[in-house]
Amino acid sequence: MRIRTFTVEGRRILQLDTYGSTERLIPDKISQSIQLDAESARELLKLITDSFPDLDQ
Repeated sequence: MRIRTFTVEGRRILQLDTYGSTERLIPDKISQSIQLDAESARELLKLITDSFPDLDQ
């Protein structure tokens, strides 16, 4: 996975790029990119803390 952040039109973006297996036809090709702005990051953070309440300990 590759993680990077950048700004688009004043909005901070977190991008997570995932890669397929090493056996795929093009091994280093990105399979998926997930982009989160502040609002979607808050939603994801809530989902994570609700799903794994012991993480903050």
